[in-house]
Amino acid sequence: MVQMTQRWVSSCLWFVACCAFVAQVRAQVTFPVGADGLPEWAKSVGARRSPDFRPTFVANAYGAVGDGATNSTKAIQKAVDACAKVGGGTVTFKSGSYVTGAIFLKNNVDLRVDKAVTLLGSQEDADYPIIWTRVAGIEMNWPAALINVNDQKNVKISGGGTIDGRGEKWWDKYWKLRRDDYEPRGLRWASDYDAQRVRMIVVWKSSDVTLENLSLKRSGFWTVQVVYSDHVTVDGAKISDNKGPSTDGVDIDSSDHVLVQNCDIDNNDDDICLKAGRDFDGLRVNRPTEYIVIRRNIARKGGGVISFGSETSGGIRKVVAYDNRGIGTTEGIRFKSAKTRGGFVEDVLIRGLKMENVPLPFTFTLNWNPSYSYATIPKGIKEIPRHWVVLNTPVTPPERGLCEFRNITIEDVESSGAKQIFSAAGLPEKLISNVKWVNITARGQAAGVIEYSRDWTMTNVNIQTTDGLPVGTSNDKNVETPSVTKD
Repeated sequence: MVQMTQRWVSSCLWFVACCAFVAQVRAQVTFPVGADGLPEWAKSVGARRSPDFRPTFVANAYGAVGDGATNSTKAIQKAVDACAKVGGGTVTFKSGSYVTGAIFLKNNVDLRVDKAVTLLGSQEDADYPIIWTRVAGIEMNWPAALINVNDQKNVKISGGGTIDGRGEKWWDKYWKLRRDDYEPRGLRWASDYDAQRVRMIVVWKSSDVTLENLSLKRSGFWTVQVVYSDHVTVDGAKISDNKGPSTDGVDIDSSDHVLVQNCDIDNNDDDICLKAGRDFDGLRVNRPTEYIVIRRNIARKGGGVISFGSETSGGIRKVVAYDNRGIGTTEGIRFKSAKTRGGFVEDVLIRGLKMENVPLPFTFTLNWNPSYSYATIPKGIKEIPRHWVVLNTPVTPPERGLCEFRNITIEDVESSGAKQIFSAAGLPEKLISNVKWVNITARGQAAGVIEYSRDWTMTNVNIQTTDGLPVGTSNDKNVETPSVTKD
C-alpha cells in the first residue's frame, strides 16, 4: 500500500512537472502558426468590404473649383453629404487642384482622387474645426484632420491622385513655439501638444475603411492615423516630402485588424508606428493595438521602418511584419517606451526584412526621450491647460508605469551599412525578455550593446563589424550573443 502511494505521488509529481514544462514552452511561443508560418488571424485583417462605385457625385457640380486658389471645402462636403444621403457611392473631381479644409466622410462613400486631381490643404485655421480626438497618446481638443473618417463604416479614399497638406505653415509654427518659447521655459514636453498641427487623414472609431493608391505629401503632422478603429486597410500609399517635425507615415493607434501593405514612405519621423496611448490617460482608456499585418512596404527616410511605441499604455500585441525594406531609415525595428507609459509589447513576429544603410537596425529602450516623455509643470504658471493636467497626472503605483517587451521573434533579416547593430536597454525592474533571433546577417561598424535583458536566443546570427569586437552585455540573464567577425 505504501509503495502504491509512493508510485501515485511520483506519478502526480511527474504529471505536474510535465504540465509546468508544457506551460513554459507555450509561454515562449508568440502565437500558433500554420504551414505558411503565419497565424490564422493574419487572414482576417484589413477592410472586409468597400463602397459600390455608383452613383457618382462630381464635386464640381456642388461648386468645387479646381483652380488651385478657390476654397472648395463647403462644396466638397456638400458632394459627400449628397452621396451619403442616397446610401453611398463615389465622389469625384474634374481634373485640377482643389483647396480644401477639413472634409468629413460618411458611411458607404468612396472619395476618389484621380491621378489628374490634387487636394491642397487650406492654410486657414478656421477651415479645421476643433474637435475631440486622440493625439500623441492622450484625448484632447485638436484641429480636425484634412480628411476625417469619424464614427463611420464602409468608407474608401482612393484613385491614384495626390493629397498635399502644404504643411510648412504648421512645421514653422511648431519650431517657433518650441525653440523660442517652450524649451527656454522647460516645456519641451508640452510643445507637441500646444502647437496644434493638422494631420492629413484620421480614421476614428470606424470600421471597414480602405485607403488605397494615393500620393500623400507635406502633412502638417501625422500623415495617416488609425485610432480606435477596426478592419482598416492602407494599401499602396506613397508618402513623400514630409520634411517637417513629427510627420509620421502610418500610425496605428489602439486599433485592431489593420493591414498596411505596398506603401512607399519617406518622411521625418516614424515610418510605420504602432501606438496605444500615453501614461495616465492611455492606461485609463486601456485599449490595445492588436492583430496587425505589415507587409511589402518600403521605408526611406524616417525614424523607424517599424516602430512600437513610445505610446504603449494599452498594450501592443499580435503583430506580424514581413517582406519589408528599409533604405537609409534612421532606425530599423524600433521598440520604445518610458517609465510612465505602462502596457506591453508582446507576440511580435518580424520576418524577411532587408535594411540598407540603416544606422541602428535593432533598438530597444524603456526610457525613451526623457525631455519629451516626462512632464513637469514649472512653478509660477497660473493658467494650466487641461491637457497639461492630464499629462502630469501620476501613474500609481509607479511600477504600473513600467512597460514590458516580451515574446518577440525576428528572423530572416539582412542588414548592411549599420553604425551599431544592437542597441538594447531595458530597466533593472523590467528586463527585455524572450527575444528570439533566427537567420540574421548584419554588417556595420560596431555590434552594439544588450543590457537588462533575459532569455534571448540566437540561431544562425552572423555579425560582421569594422572593429570586430563582441556585443557588449550588462546585467543580462540567459542572453545568447552572436559570433562577431571583423569585416
